[in-house]
This record gives sequence, C-alpha cells and structure tokens, in this order.
Amino acid sequence: MAQESPKPALRPFLAADTPVLAAIFAASILELTGDDYSEAQQEAWAASADDEQAFGKRLAGQLTLIATLENSPVGFASLKGNDHIDMLYVHPDAAGEGIGSMLCDALERLAGGRGVKALTVDASETAQEFFRKRGYVARQRNSVSVNGEWLANTTMQKQLGDAAAPGAQS
Repeated sequence: MAQESPKPALRPFLAADTPVLAAIFAASILELTGDDYSEAQQEAWAASADDEQAFGKRLAGQLTLIATLENSPVGFASLKGNDHIDMLYVHPDAAGEGIGSMLCDALERLAGGRGVKALTVDASETAQEFFRKRGYVARQRNSVSVNGEWLANTTMQKQLGDAAAPGAQS
C-alpha cells in the first residue's frame, strides 16, 4: 500500500518562528536563485535576514502566513498593507511541491476578502514566471540596492476578480 504524502497546512506567524523563517529565506535565495543572480547578489540578499530581530519585526508587522509539513515550517508569505505581497519564500527541499501556490492563493483570497481589486508584488527574476502563470502582469522593472549590491526585480500586478462585493459596479 502506497504511503500518502503529508498534506501542507497554513498557520499564522508567531514570533518564535523567526529563526526558522530566516533560515528558509536564506536557503531559498542561496539555493534557488543562482541562475538569475550572482553569488555576491545572493549573499547580500540572504544577509537581509541576518538581523533576526529586525526580520521578525518585519514579519510581525505584516499579515504573515506559514506553510507547514508535519508541523514544520517549509515556506512563508507576507502581505504588506492590504495589496502588496512583500515576501514569498519556500525552502529548497519543498520547492515545486505546490507550497508557493498554496501561500499565494491564501494571500489572494485574504486580499480579495478585504475588498482589494488588485494585488502587486516586486518579483525577483527567479519568481517572475511563477507569478506570470498566476495571472500577474509586469508593470515596471526595478533595480534595488540590498546590502551594497544592486538586484533587479519587476513590479507585477494581478486583478482580483472576486474582490468586489456582490452586485458592486466595477
């Protein structure tokens, strides 16, 4: 009899999650973005989580969801304000398993439930295709300085179809 794979679950962020989420953030960047960013860029980007107190404060200040497998965090995503996906990171060992889609689906539903008509994200070069397949459209290219390195990303936007209240005029 085949054994079923464990099912991922979502839960809210807790302050105690900060160290493991910082590790997921760094591992995701260092192991998954090598085709799009130089080693120096990856290291500068990953170092953004070195100050765990500041990283935890950033996560706590947003609506942050954690994806777990067997109660262990494997990814996280955060909504800044009501309409901007600030972070979406999945541990390399869980990449390609639908965790990112599950997190993004949840943020889109939450934003739509808050009446948001469009959601934006500043997608890394690596994440652009993921968001494009979900209906996000490129709006502008950006260069951002992170710990002394310049990184390119693209602001993308998705119209949320059921964001309007029933019967509302668009």
